[in-house]
Amino acid sequence: MPQFETHRPVPHSPDQMFDLVADVERYPEFLPLCEALVVRSGKERDGKILLIADMTVGYKAIRETFTTQVLLNKAERAIDVKYIDGPFKYLDNRWRFQPSENGGCVIDFFIDYEFKSRILGALMGSMFDRAFRMFTDAFETRANKIYA
Repeated sequence: MPQFETHRPVPHSPDQMFDLVADVERYPEFLPLCEALVVRSGKERDGKILLIADMTVGYKAIRETFTTQVLLNKAERAIDVKYIDGPFKYLDNRWRFQPSENGGCVIDFFIDYEFKSRILGALMGSMFDRAFRMFTDAFETRANKIYA
């Protein structure tokens, strides 16, 4: 049951960082291991957007696609990702973007997951752990390019 959590200050505004993370279709351009991301559907209700998305991740000869429900709540600067289908037993991912005193924001990132297969967990587990630890770096690097 790998779990990772970080609280990372960045020089960009909470709204900028929310928008960057919410733009899921761009993930293959910069996110480690992400080879493809397809939004199957999207619905807006009460100022929130609910997406169903398929993400394909790969490392060397291994490729896995999984489906998630992504709830984008801009008013609360919150993104919640729930697992629907794929190689995991479960996956829970949360992003929060809090204003900081210096005008930037603090990104709160949390992920908890477990693979269904012990074999797949052994093959991909440590690689996924490293990738999730690089996610906040990848988003900050992307923000620096876009918002410089």
